[in-house]
Amino acid sequence: MEPQIKRWKGSACDTDSWVAYPVLSDDQSQDVELIEAFAAPIVDKKETSRLIRELNSLYPLNGLQHIKRVRACKGKGSPHPLEVLVCLVSDAPDVKDVSIGSLLPSDGVRHDGLGEPFVVKVPARPPLTRPQFELASKHWPTSFHEDKQVTVALRGELFSPPQKATMHLYMMSAFTAAEAGKEMGMEAVGAVVVNPATQRIIAVGHDCRGDHPLHHAVMVCIDLVAQSQGGGCYSFDRYPACRFTSSDTDTFKSGEASSQPYICTGYDLYVTREPCVMCAMALVHSRIGRVFYGTASADGALGTKFKIHSQKDLNHRFEVYKGVLSKQCEDLKGLESHNRKQSLED
Repeated sequence: MEPQIKRWKGSACDTDSWVAYPVLSDDQSQDVELIEAFAAPIVDKKETSRLIRELNSLYPLNGLQHIKRVRACKGKGSPHPLEVLVCLVSDAPDVKDVSIGSLLPSDGVRHDGLGEPFVVKVPARPPLTRPQFELASKHWPTSFHEDKQVTVALRGELFSPPQKATMHLYMMSAFTAAEAGKEMGMEAVGAVVVNPATQRIIAVGHDCRGDHPLHHAVMVCIDLVAQSQGGGCYSFDRYPACRFTSSDTDTFKSGEASSQPYICTGYDLYVTREPCVMCAMALVHSRIGRVFYGTASADGALGTKFKIHSQKDLNHRFEVYKGVLSKQCEDLKGLESHNRKQSLED
């Protein structure tokens, strides 16, 4: 029987109460790293082209192609309209008194069109997101190749109201599964795997570690997806809330590998709590497409402790979004902690 989306006891579409934010890689989310460089005012604008050409030859600024060599100085309090990067401080000659003459050998660059140098800070790496670009540009003009999807996602505006309503229902189904697991003595964690192309729920699972220490909610769901494709290793018959959609296509039954996805290829996972390292690696192996989780976990591997989904040395990466039904999922954690405390006291 196909898993059904159970209705929330409160507002079924209270999508304004949460925002799905992307969990970006460290490269995309880290602060802007700055390095020191010498700049100098261009006192004669007519010499600008020559100065850029000669400086590029003497000090090519290798690895800093994102940095613009010249910046305009309007509104910066400078008496000169333009300033140019001469060289990195680390590339400058080791002299006690720095001057434009000591930085530029007489046979390299004619410096009659330049004023005296001063130290500025420039971004060491190209910005990958708009927030990084805006911070970098406060120090020195920087090139930026914007990923507009990331920009919109960081504003919390990637998903339309109808999309959020659908996501809300999927996470509610995971929430309901978590409650069912909690009632059977398991941890209150639920998960749902969805085929976004057909908007069909493939599997619903919850924590089942009462039977096996590795049966986290995500691992249960992955095994149920495998069962839907004729595989799988375990039986979850004694857990009514753990179920999957049986394949109803002749091509799947024929066993043609090319006619069915590899486990979770292209699928979405909705899980109430951020997955651990084991579950995150299982998601890599099963080729999940996207993961949406409600609340963070202390040992979470998709944003809190690690970012497995963005590791460059792995052979699969996927998108991760956090915050779907965040308050309700956080309440599950609180209720679970309360119940654990009560059982210890009893």
